Amino acid sequence: MNSVKLRTANIRDAKDILHIYSYYVEHTAITFEYTVPTEEDFGQRIASTLEKYPYLVAIREGKILGYAYAGPFVGRAAYDWSAEVSIYLDPRERGQGLGRRLYESLENALRQMGILNLYACIGYPEIPDAYLTPNSFQFHSHLGYTKVGEFHNCGYKFRTWYHMIWMEKIIGEHQNIQPPIRPYLPENR
Repeated sequence: MNSVKLRTANIRDAKDILHIYSYYVEHTAITFEYTVPTEEDFGQRIASTLEKYPYLVAIREGKILGYAYAGPFVGRAAYDWSAEVSIYLDPRERGQGLGRRLYESLENALRQMGILNLYACIGYPEIPDAYLTPNSFQFHSHLGYTKVGEFHNCGYKFRTWYHMIWMEKIIGEHQNIQPPIRPYLPENR
């Protein structure tokens, strides 16, 4: 794990990041997206995220192994101190501590911005199957997230209905007069 480096993603990483994401679109219900985005569209997603939030990649010997990013939670001004987080790893890299390392780095960057609440939107199976297990729920629970909501049979993929849950983690102190959030300033975009 020491040979793995973390850095801020850039749009030149779109092809490699999309390669990881496409596995989840095509073979899992972890994302409810049906069609793999184009490389151009995915690059736009990265650029859009980086306008305000961190988007991190884990790299070993020049190869992207996984990524984590944050985005707006709901999108209204009163929610500025909250962010939605996501993570995807190359399936061969799971279970080795990389996800924890990426999320801890993402959490630190968000804390420095003044973000207080983190939210994860997670597909959840009523009965685990080949496309979706409770692993994401367990991963987030292990990192201190708690389940705060559940939507039943709201995602349909692979001819199966899946639930969706929201998990929350508080990472900062809520004050009566809350300072505004600061922009994400990566060392190297």
